[in-house]
Amino acid sequence: MELKTLDEVRHAGAAVAAGNGEAIDRLAWTGVFGEPDAREAARATVLEQARSVGLYPASIDGLYRARGRGEVPANFTVPAINIRILAYDTARALFRARRDLDAGAVICEIARSEITYTDQRPAEYAFVVMCAALREGWRGPLFLQGDHFQINAKKYAAAPESELQAVRDLSTEAIGAGFYNIDVDTSTLVDLSQPGHEAQQAQNGGLCAALTAHIRAFEPRGVTVSVGGEIGEVGGKNSTPEELHAFMKVYAAALAGQAPGAAGISKISIQTGTSHGGVPLPDGSIAQVKVDFDALESLSRIARERYQLAGAVQHGASTLPVELFDRFPMLGACEIHLATDFQSMVFDHPAFPPELRQTMYARLRSAAADERKAGDTDEQFFYKTRKKATGLFKRELWGMPAPVREAIGRALEERFRLLLHRLRAGGTRDLAARYAPFVPGSFPTAGAARAARAPEDVRGLSD
Repeated sequence: MELKTLDEVRHAGAAVAAGNGEAIDRLAWTGVFGEPDAREAARATVLEQARSVGLYPASIDGLYRARGRGEVPANFTVPAINIRILAYDTARALFRARRDLDAGAVICEIARSEITYTDQRPAEYAFVVMCAALREGWRGPLFLQGDHFQINAKKYAAAPESELQAVRDLSTEAIGAGFYNIDVDTSTLVDLSQPGHEAQQAQNGGLCAALTAHIRAFEPRGVTVSVGGEIGEVGGKNSTPEELHAFMKVYAAALAGQAPGAAGISKISIQTGTSHGGVPLPDGSIAQVKVDFDALESLSRIARERYQLAGAVQHGASTLPVELFDRFPMLGACEIHLATDFQSMVFDHPAFPPELRQTMYARLRSAAADERKAGDTDEQFFYKTRKKATGLFKRELWGMPAPVREAIGRALEERFRLLLHRLRAGGTRDLAARYAPFVPGSFPTAGAARAARAPEDVRGLSD
């Protein structure tokens, strides 16, 4: 599978150009697991192939602004898919579903916390998603997103400039890899003990503006990176119109002071009662939650009509019953973030090798021991921590037998197709291409986003 020499990489590139899909598989493996020279050559080869066929990273900002102006109906919700595990096969399944439904308004994303525990820096993530898109014949804009580029409240309290700089550095790295969509998350700094909503949102709005200004300084010429803000930390208090108005006032004033004339956020994330990954019960099942759909509808409407944003963003939704997903486009939600369900489908699939699962769980007993709460059953502990095994066992997961990966891929494809249909993302390919055309000079180059420092410790970050 792995390409060992530069000549082998060149031959694989020529085979891809001639339509050989298996050559893309070999380039994907080499670009992730190969020796440094072959790895960089494989990534450069795939980038060149993508450019040559019209596949390119893009910002969804233009589409979201048009939605905020009322030029595009607010009757579909953009799914933002966090790909944590078995990344190449999962992404291939997603692109097959997208191709069948002509679904262009779809985002592939990875959060700050996920980058470390899944062992996927932005450049690698972008490369793998491009490989999958090429393999499945996808063309046009590719929306890559940094999800929850989040300020850790405890780290910020201890060393504010250091923590802020960490998010600045990650944003710069991600933009260099083609992530032209970044969700800034400073909602961890909302202080509900302060009198009045503006005081509560002061740090949140001010630092979100500071990070927006940083992003604007590093985005490619001609590209407006889609930036998202957040007014309520996921898993906390449900959001209100008063909080939205307060945040926007603080944010607008701060951005005007730091980057006069710069474009602001294009969407706003809110809290409606969900939590990341859901709440596992002692038997391993997930507790049902009551989603505040009234808040989602009213805040989406205010975001569009008052601030010309695309609408409100729903986080922590992948563990909700699938029957609820029709409601998100009906209520005007512009975007919905989905992650844990797809990870669970891989781990719990009947074809997943039981011996590999047992090995992973045995490793987690020590590697994640400090995350086990008193009274946790094994089912609860492994449900909450098995995401941490995705990076530790990345090679083993990618190297599972082809029939296993294909069976898992078919199940994922079926789920993706169902969700895309319910969110009404089908038929949006032309719309996405119209509002996200290729911008000359915006195509990333191999090595441009290589991390300049060792991966950070992200314990305590939301995911």
